[in-house]
Amino acid sequence: MNILDSFSLKGKVALVTGGSGLYGRQMVRALAQAGAKTYMASRNLDKLAEFAGALKEEGLDVFPIAYDQGDEDSIKGLLDDILRQDGKIDVLVNNSVARSGHIDDLTAEKLDEDFNVNATGLILMCREFAKAMADSGGGSVINIGSIYGLVGYDNWLYEGTGLQKTGGAAYYYNKGGMANATRFFAGYYGSSKVRFNCIHPGGYETPATPADFKENYIDKTFLKRMANDTDMMGIIVFLASDASSYITGANIPVDGGLTAK
Repeated sequence: MNILDSFSLKGKVALVTGGSGLYGRQMVRALAQAGAKTYMASRNLDKLAEFAGALKEEGLDVFPIAYDQGDEDSIKGLLDDILRQDGKIDVLVNNSVARSGHIDDLTAEKLDEDFNVNATGLILMCREFAKAMADSGGGSVINIGSIYGLVGYDNWLYEGTGLQKTGGAAYYYNKGGMANATRFFAGYYGSSKVRFNCIHPGGYETPATPADFKENYIDKTFLKRMANDTDMMGIIVFLASDASSYITGANIPVDGGLTAK
């Protein structure tokens, strides 16, 4: 077999949650370009449908579907809808995230809402979809973490910018937990040929990125830039495909070398 053939996702069924976000959009496009029938899911169906329409004009096989990761019945319903349509699910990209805000503004209620999506919801997504994958012979789950799940809080990013420090304690907690939950699920479902890996993206540059913030960020990277509109595409296709068939339980930074310092 030609090695390039192992990267193909033709005949595969994939789902990207949070599919209309900054990173989600390029992940959906990548999986669809590689040949997968790709579902994209979030609470905002209108936004998903708009993006899916644009991708269909590019000839890509993409379908929007609504769900709420904070609701167990919605998670199970999402899986049931895909299985009803296609009979299987081969690839899951867990990209949905809720943000509860600055540490100084957190309440117990806000934290409960946050953890319901980012902890409870994530675990339920991993379990339900992995069970379906195991029943059909295997699959790949790709969790989307963050560099903030790998490192501690540091003020360096905001020095001299005049911006409020994020102080997202719950975000650090959830993304750090995601790294080890990935290892747990990799071990638990490994014998069923369901692989679990986690990628940890770095900062994404947009036209709205403040110049001082950008300067601070790129100074900490080896590649001297922030992430762009295509930087997640290759790693997503690789981990979704048979090209990575012997990789599971891995936490992979995609951050221009920032966390390697």
